[in-house]
Amino acid sequence: MRSIVTVTVVALVVGTAVVAGAGQTLATEGARREAFARYRAGQELLSSERWEQAATEFRAAITADPLFVDAHYGLGQAYMGATRFASAVQAYTGCLDAARAVHGLRDRDRVAVDRQLDEEIRELKDASRRVRSQPNQANALKAVQMDQRVQDLEHRRASHGGPFAPPAGVLLALGSAHFRNGARAEAEARWTEAVKADAKLGEAWNNLAVIYLQSGRKSEALDAVSRADRAGFRVNPRLKDDIRHLPDRR
Repeated sequence: MRSIVTVTVVALVVGTAVVAGAGQTLATEGARREAFARYRAGQELLSSERWEQAATEFRAAITADPLFVDAHYGLGQAYMGATRFASAVQAYTGCLDAARAVHGLRDRDRVAVDRQLDEEIRELKDASRRVRSQPNQANALKAVQMDQRVQDLEHRRASHGGPFAPPAGVLLALGSAHFRNGARAEAEARWTEAVKADAKLGEAWNNLAVIYLQSGRKSEALDAVSRADRAGFRVNPRLKDDIRHLPDRR
């Protein structure tokens, strides 16, 4: 029996969060400063793979500013590193809920929300520069992920009205957490949402190809691999080989 390639789990971080609810407001300036300080500490601890300590810092950042989405995402990353996959699912879900809450607040106070988005964009750019100053393979991937989150935030900053659109990178990370937690149907659903949000998200197409392979859906797997290739994602040759050897459905 041929081996099946393990899915590539790509964890991403974004920027602004909280569980949606009535009466929510943006954090005070002092609370934001505290949140950013704890967030930076969490990022440093992530870089040294001190997962539980990083999680503590991200939780503190969220306590100071529940609408700090990137802190929710960082918490998800820390839990993924600690192999606490159910907790990572909760953190990434909180990230989406927070982004949705901020979107709703923007309708009521666009100036204040856009100012917060600007702060988070600057923070992510600074974090990306810090990561790039310590070059290694893991940090190179983190920098690319941060750049994608900056693009997500800039897109949100430039958007005018309309319904909430979940960030593709968060959906990708949430799908990966579900997959590692053994919930393949949920993983497939989130990755499908991710490629609908961003058809050029090669990592999500790659991960969908693995799901399709494992369920014997050859034509869908071949299409997903093709889309991942076109997006510039390097698909493992073993994955392509395993898909080619699947029997054709009749």
